[in-house]
Amino acid sequence: MGERLLWPIHPQTPYPGAADGNLPTALQNVLDPLETLTLVAAKTDKIALGTCVVDMLFHNPVILGRQFATLDVLSQGRCICGLGIGWSKDEYIASNVPFENRGERADEFIQVLTRIWTDDIVEFKGKYYNIPASKIGPKPIQKPRIPIYLGGFTQRTYSRIAKYADGWLPTASGSLGYIQNGIKILKENEKGKKENRSLGVITLIFPEVNDLKEEGARRSLFSGTINEVGSDLRRIQGIGVNHVILGLMDQDLDRVIDLAKQLSKFIR
Repeated sequence: MGERLLWPIHPQTPYPGAADGNLPTALQNVLDPLETLTLVAAKTDKIALGTCVVDMLFHNPVILGRQFATLDVLSQGRCICGLGIGWSKDEYIASNVPFENRGERADEFIQVLTRIWTDDIVEFKGKYYNIPASKIGPKPIQKPRIPIYLGGFTQRTYSRIAKYADGWLPTASGSLGYIQNGIKILKENEKGKKENRSLGVITLIFPEVNDLKEEGARRSLFSGTINEVGSDLRRIQGIGVNHVILGLMDQDLDRVIDLAKQLSKFIR
């Protein structure tokens, strides 16, 4: 589940997900991600429940940390915490948060979340966030904490992932080059870390599968026949992506399930 606070009539910053910078009209009404995933948790038993992404700086870290922990408890440990720092100046204004120093704030925010989820007595004194010595519950089912994946594609993001998180959460569109380059930079940032761990990569894609038999006439990556989109899935797995989220926007649920089943056959 993604998060969108508002749909500005006259946006101050362009939407990075579209060539013309305009927000899709579908984003005018976006359900709250954690409340929606709580409903999904009650209706399911096995699937993972993740955010892609919650813009962390629009939230209080104690409240958001408890919301994620609650989802993890209610789902018996199926939560994945996908976070970003946002790009919309309008949403920052609405949240009463300065647009400047977002990276520094994010560094502290993730440290606070980790303390909330792991420490019996939580105490934090930072530049942007302060918590007096307190017990904060519930604690997540997953140990040592809920997995944290971060969106973004700057050097500061890669460093933040290597230092504080469990992996990267990019969106695949256009070319796979930037994902391949990002994975390379992540591996370089992993070197010299005390923790002996491997960072994961979860990628969001929006496949456009048509019913035509002819191949070679597709418009972009992850578009075309089922075989062409399946081939792209194999390519993205080959460069080091561990997990793919299929953003299937079709309103026909039966078709969505059928496409997901067909595409899953291409993954080893």
